[in-house]
Amino acid sequence: MNSFILIAILLVLSSIGYSFGQRRARSLSGNQPSALHSRPQYYGLYVALWCGIPSLALMALWLILEPQVAEWMLISSLPADIQALPADRLSLLLNDVKNLASGNIVSREVDAALQSAADGYASVRQIGNAAMVVVALAIGVLGLSFARKRITPGLRARNLVERTVSIVMIVASTIAVLTTVGIVLSLLFEALRFFSKVPWYEFLFGLTWSPQTALRADQVAGSGAFGAVPLFAGTLMITFIAMCVAVPIGLFSAIYMSEYAPPKMRAIVKPMLEVLAGVPTVVYGFFAALTVAPFIRRTGESMGLDVSSESALAAGVVMGIMIIPFVSSLSDDVMNAVPRSLRDGAYALGATKSETIKQVIFPAALPGIVGSLLLAMSRAIGETMIVVMAAGLAANLTADPLEAVTTVTVQIVTLLVGDQEFDSAKTLAAFALGLVLFAITLTLNVIALNVVRRYREKYD
Repeated sequence: MNSFILIAILLVLSSIGYSFGQRRARSLSGNQPSALHSRPQYYGLYVALWCGIPSLALMALWLILEPQVAEWMLISSLPADIQALPADRLSLLLNDVKNLASGNIVSREVDAALQSAADGYASVRQIGNAAMVVVALAIGVLGLSFARKRITPGLRARNLVERTVSIVMIVASTIAVLTTVGIVLSLLFEALRFFSKVPWYEFLFGLTWSPQTALRADQVAGSGAFGAVPLFAGTLMITFIAMCVAVPIGLFSAIYMSEYAPPKMRAIVKPMLEVLAGVPTVVYGFFAALTVAPFIRRTGESMGLDVSSESALAAGVVMGIMIIPFVSSLSDDVMNAVPRSLRDGAYALGATKSETIKQVIFPAALPGIVGSLLLAMSRAIGETMIVVMAAGLAANLTADPLEAVTTVTVQIVTLLVGDQEFDSAKTLAAFALGLVLFAITLTLNVIALNVVRRYREKYD
């Protein structure tokens, strides 16, 4: 059975438990809710949580451990000479067995031994899946029955439910924090491996980026150059162009929607702007490559300028259009959050609407506006598809926006495409670039938090 189907069944079972819990609480109280310690809804939630949480937790644990157990059983069933193979060859063999069991293409000729191992592996996985379904459903039913029997008028259902929800939230937040720590540590460890091969000062201050390294000792022109300054310069240039497009348009749009637009107009304009945030970035990339870049090239040539077919200007303009909703929508929400009393006080002192916006509303909303700008900047720094399709892959160190450049994210994608050796400096350079990118975005977020904390206005 598919995992999603099992989850749906467990949710339906929890809904049934919710209904059973409410009915039992009402029946025990003689339809007098005042005789119960908690509302009937809490008794229903109490039964639903007992029905859903243990079974879902078991299912999650089973999905994590079952593939490892099945692989261990597969290795144990192989002949001793195959188990003695080197780790890399044994891993390739196991991948072929798993691919054959799932009906995918294998990298070797299928013989009787490989087919037998694949059939055994598939049988173990099927038995494990069936056992998971049976055990999860059994635990769900037992939890429903156990919780329903425990319901009494004096049961502190509300306290138990709130405590359980609190624990679930703590677990979820802990998982989020540990995931972030894991991402940072994985980047850090691989980046340290890269810096053991390439000096950090060469990476941070070098002016040439050519990460092609030699795969053989006799290969010519494969020493590699890992100076990342051209990547940083290209990233900053495209981000600057994007912000020059997004900031004025986004802020003016926010001011219009917040202070000038009628409610009906605002209800139309704001969703239309927010639609831009939902357009896939590859669509923006096609628009930049097929429309904006040719228009900039033709315009530049008509003025006697030498414009590349792929340019930082084209990528930056389209990226700025993409991040307009981050500026306009958030700034509009912040301006609307300014208390009405401040506006009325400014009007009472004789200020015009424009003076009120400049001297009252905008300063009061400044922390939120700065936060929206930094969020938009972080989004622009991390964009990949638009740069690939409109700015190219050339790591040029230039200040001319009409030339082709590349960014950090594009090079990360380029370095990790295809079959890679994770012992080479070329592949490990992607993790060093990712660590630098993470540090930049983290710095921007810290600055935004400090700005909001320092300049935040508190109103009674």
